[in-house]
Amino acid sequence: MHARAVAATTTALLGTAALLVPATDARAGAERPTVIAHRGASAYAPENTLAAVDTAAELGIDWVENDVQRTKDGELVVLHDDNLRRTTDAEEVFPGRAPWKVKDFTAAEIARLDAGSWFGPEYADARVPTLKQYVDRVETHHQKLLLEIKNPELYPGIESETLKVLANEGWLDGPHLADRLIVQSFRADTVRTVHELKPAVKTGLLGTPAVADLDRYAVFADQINTSYASISLGYVAAVHAVEGPHGRPLEVFAWTVNDVNTARLVAGYGVDGIITNTPDVVRDALPAE
Repeated sequence: MHARAVAATTTALLGTAALLVPATDARAGAERPTVIAHRGASAYAPENTLAAVDTAAELGIDWVENDVQRTKDGELVVLHDDNLRRTTDAEEVFPGRAPWKVKDFTAAEIARLDAGSWFGPEYADARVPTLKQYVDRVETHHQKLLLEIKNPELYPGIESETLKVLANEGWLDGPHLADRLIVQSFRADTVRTVHELKPAVKTGLLGTPAVADLDRYAVFADQINTSYASISLGYVAAVHAVEGPHGRPLEVFAWTVNDVNTARLVAGYGVDGIITNTPDVVRDALPAE
């Protein structure tokens, strides 16, 4: 959908739903959940591009989330899928290269691709950013980063390579480690590896593990980041009852919440963060701090 059309739709959503749901938070006295722009402000600009980071900044959103893959020649790039078909023109530019896997293309080849026209013609100049370009743009806006290591089974050693890029760009210093960086993955062994390589980095395990298994994940994960549809007030309380590797209760970030009703419901569960394609809608749905 065209970015302006999405903006109009979500604004209307906000107004309508605000009439239906009382502006209350079931967590009396609790902190307002952090709002994280999923793949950047991906309802309004092509996901995982610098434009999506810029749009999140324009909306006043501090946190952005992204996905990291690796090219054939070892460059880390920001892209959700392990192939290039959905969000670039790879099929047209490289017609004989099916199935267009990221790992089969060099960084220079990927840099040629249009990563924005699928979303709207005004984004035809958007490119797949390298991780370096991405974190530099996030830094320019003084934002914070929730970084997902995507498909690590396809890219042996990507954990250390990701940390190297972050270190080279100044993201592993004290201020960034204190409250500006989280590294997450669906694979527990990847989260464990990140923790072992750089114990000061805050980490998140994606998924909804059983409460009985939380203690073993809490050795290396600071967060349990889960689909909003798979949690409840009781589950979030159970996660909070477990102490993570840095001596603090485990946190919960819930994804992907894009409307007022769900934002208020999930906030009422006591989650610490909400990941969303429409960060302005979610932010405005939550009670002021």
